[in-house]
Amino acid sequence: MKTTPEHDERIAKMTFSSIYPHYITKVEKKGRTVDEVHQVIEWLTGFDENELQQLINDKVTFTTFFQKATLNPNAPLIKGVIRGYRIEEIETQLTRQTRYLDKLR
Repeated sequence: MKTTPEHDERIAKMTFSSIYPHYITKVEKKGRTVDEVHQVIEWLTGFDENELQQLINDKVTFTTFFQKATLNPNAPLIKGVIRGYRIEEIETQLTRQTRYLDKLR
């Protein structure tokens, strides 16, 4: 599935720190914990809690976030629809990776 260049650029420039609180809010509403969010992010990216906090403090973009990540080899097995896009059909790698995080929360 093709996304628009504008959509992909917007995601690339977004900072992880601006979205992170939304991940926390959403999982807490579902009765989950911050530790569980960190566990999922570590599984996906390889970032431990200290590395994650440093990336948040540095206000890295999603581009930098995923450039620094060691993506789990099983990440492509994440399937489903997020915001009208079927994850496994998103052609732009960075956009697909950010949707992995959306799906895992």
